[in-house]
Amino acid sequence: MSLLADLLSTLIDRRLPVLGGVRADDRSTEMLCRDLIGTLGEVTGYAVARQILDRYEAMKDSEKHAFFRFLNNEMDIDTDVVMAATTAYAADGSVVNFRQLMKTAEAPRQELARRLNQVPGATARIVAMRNDLLRFMKTDTELAKLDADLQHLLSSWFNRGFLVLRPINWESPAHILEKIIAYEAVHAIDSWDDLRRRLQPTDRRCFGFFHPAMPDEPLIFVEVALTKGILGSIQSVLSEKRAPLSPTQADTAVFYSISNCQAGLAGISFGNSLIKQVVGDLSSALPQIDTFVTLSPIPGLMRWLTDKKIADRVDDPDILRALATHYLLEAKRDDGLPRDAVARFHLNNGASVHEVHAGADLSDNGRAQSGGAMVNYLYDLGRITENHEAFATSQKVASSAALRTLARKTLTVAA
Repeated sequence: MSLLADLLSTLIDRRLPVLGGVRADDRSTEMLCRDLIGTLGEVTGYAVARQILDRYEAMKDSEKHAFFRFLNNEMDIDTDVVMAATTAYAADGSVVNFRQLMKTAEAPRQELARRLNQVPGATARIVAMRNDLLRFMKTDTELAKLDADLQHLLSSWFNRGFLVLRPINWESPAHILEKIIAYEAVHAIDSWDDLRRRLQPTDRRCFGFFHPAMPDEPLIFVEVALTKGILGSIQSVLSEKRAPLSPTQADTAVFYSISNCQAGLAGISFGNSLIKQVVGDLSSALPQIDTFVTLSPIPGLMRWLTDKKIADRVDDPDILRALATHYLLEAKRDDGLPRDAVARFHLNNGASVHEVHAGADLSDNGRAQSGGAMVNYLYDLGRITENHEAFATSQKVASSAALRTLARKTLTVAA
């Protein structure tokens, strides 16, 4: 980690004096929460916050759900107070009235979360708490108000300025490597030998974002293959028999797996910044590399083909490639954005759809989600901003001319 990251870690992980003999509090957790918001003393607040976090982690699911309902309903904004503050500010736009309006417009549960976060190690515990909340929201959508507040806070706490990019290689600590195996979400890592093949050869790279408050937990990581030319199958990337390439001979960097690691940070995007920073670092270290592409899955393809009642066409590689191209360029949601989630991510980052490959992922998962097809998204450094703006303003999908022609020709088959 950089010197700045070390300093941040020291500041964030600072320890308050050990509170020996803290008396167990027999008040309800709800009362402790209300007391914490009103507590002014740092040591007292620390003790109360620690008790709340400890109690939460000892709760059963039903108790956690009830706790979230309390935060959602009882620690909500008081609309009458907000209206009074708004009226006062409208009549007199003074700094005092402005501050009062800002204070009343924020739900008390936000301040509660901030005060809980004063406990060393609390950031990771609050991330885990939100993971529980997202689980409960599947059946209790009213909790979305609480989630909006937590997501707002976590977006600030995990601002790009606090994140540290770290290379991950075969020499990294074992506990980090174990988490790479566990968190890999695109192409499963079957063994330590499999992991070694991805990290140890000189033509392989892996980078992850870390936060100083969670230094042993990767937030997101990307695996990169340095190659001669653009690869069209994951089999060629992960082959046990391939001969490693000297990095100085590589002209292409292939991003073949991007994995988000913390479910409690869902909705807080790190991938855009990660890819762009890795591109910058690789460009500086290996200036002869002038092509940056992904080798990405097409997770919604088979579902779309099934909906269109043409899933039986995937046995023909040429037809599969054409249908996959049409899906990526032409299949849209009601809001005009591409149906495919991975496509939306890369296109919004400023990439273009460069090439589509049939037979590119012959794993069981690859066949199930896309009939084995994969796609290269090209990050052309000279066109990223232009592509992003066109996609953001008019949902325009940047792609090669050949793929646009293929997509149009496939229209009658996919209709």
